Amino acid sequence: MRTFKDLVGVALNGLLARKMRTLLLLLGPVIGVAAIIAAVGLTDSAKGDLKRKVDELGTNLIEASASSSFGSAEPTLPDDAVERAFTVVSVEKVSAVRELSNIAVTPYEEAGEQFETVPIPVIATDSELPSVLEVDLVAGRWIDPFDENSTARSAVVGAGLAREFGILPGELRVIELAGVDYAVVGILGRVELEPGFDNAVFVPFGSAANDFVELDPDESLEPNKLYVRGVEGRESETADALRAAVNLGGPQEIVTEIKSEALELAAQSDRQLQLIVVSMGLLAIIVGGLGIANVMSISVIQRSAEIGIRRALGHTRRIIATQFLLEAMVVGILGGVLGVLVGMLAIFLGVSIAGWVFVMAGWLAPAGIVLAMTISVLAGLYPAVRAARLEPLETLRLG
Repeated sequence: MRTFKDLVGVALNGLLARKMRTLLLLLGPVIGVAAIIAAVGLTDSAKGDLKRKVDELGTNLIEASASSSFGSAEPTLPDDAVERAFTVVSVEKVSAVRELSNIAVTPYEEAGEQFETVPIPVIATDSELPSVLEVDLVAGRWIDPFDENSTARSAVVGAGLAREFGILPGELRVIELAGVDYAVVGILGRVELEPGFDNAVFVPFGSAANDFVELDPDESLEPNKLYVRGVEGRESETADALRAAVNLGGPQEIVTEIKSEALELAAQSDRQLQLIVVSMGLLAIIVGGLGIANVMSISVIQRSAEIGIRRALGHTRRIIATQFLLEAMVVGILGGVLGVLVGMLAIFLGVSIAGWVFVMAGWLAPAGIVLAMTISVLAGLYPAVRAARLEPLETLRLG
C-alpha cells in the first residue's frame, strides 16, 4: 500500500465500514453548509425580487403627509395642496387622499357584527390616484370627475378586500359604509408600494364630505396626504421641495417619504438576517469540526490494533497520518456536497412559497464544499498526528 490510490481505498473502506460514525461526522458540515447556502441564496432571491419590483414600480413615488396642524384635531394639508405641489418643477403627477376614521365597512347589513371589529380603511380620493400609483384596475372603473362633482356614492375596493367580501369582477354589488349604501364600481389591483390599499375602500371627496365629515357650508374636505410622481433620479430633491411648496410658511408640518426606500429597508433587514444565519452556519461547521476531531480521536483508539499491525508491516507514520487526513477530507467533501444540495433545496422551497425568482451565486457551491473540506481537514489533523505517533507495542496496550 505505497500508492495514493491504495490510501484512498483504505480511507473509503474505513468510512464505509463504520456507517453510523460516518453519518455523525457528516452532520456538522451538512448543516453548516446548508444554512450558509440557504441564507445567502434566499437573501439574493429576495433582493432579485426587490430589484424586479423597483424596476416595475419605479423609485420616484413620493408620499407627502400632514404631520401636525396647529388648532386642528386632525392634521390636514391645504385644500389647494395639489396645485402647490405642481409648482415644483420636478413633479410630474399628483393625487390627493384623505384617510377617514371610525367608518364601519360591511359587505351587507347582515354581516355587520362580523366586520365591525375589523378596521377597514376608507379613503377619500380624486380621479388621479391609479395613474400616480401606476396601478391598473382588476375590473370596472376608477372614480371619475363626474363622481367627484355629483357626490355620487361610488366606491372602488382593493383586490384583497374584494376577495374577502366575495366581490367578483363585473358583478354589481353594494357595500355599506357607516350604514350608507355605496355602489362598487371597480376593483383596484395590488399596490406594491402601499400594501394597505389592497384592503381599503376608495370614495370620492364630495361623497365623503357629505356622508362622513361635518363641515361648514363654505368648507371643503381637505386631504391629509399626497402621492407624487417626480422626475427619475431627483427623488430627494423633489421630496425636499415638496415640503416647502405645500407648506408655504403655513402652520402645517409636512413629512415626505420616498416609497421605494421602504423596500430597500426591507432588503437591509434581509441582509442582517443573512449575516445572522451565515454566522449560525459557520458556528455549526466549527462545532461539526470539533465533533469530527472528537469522533476521529476515539476512532484512533478503537483502530489501534489495525494501526499497530500496519506499522509492524512497515507502513510509515506519514502513510498512517495521510490515511486519517484523507478520511477527514472525504467527510468534508461529502458533507459539503450534501450541504449544497440541501441548501439549494431550501432555496427552491423558499422561492416557490414566496413567489420569488431562484437566484444562487455561482461561487456559493464550490465555496461551501471548500469550506467544509477545510474545516474537516483541520479537525482531522490532531487525530492523524496522534495515529501516526502510535508505536506497534503501544497499540497492544490501547487495544
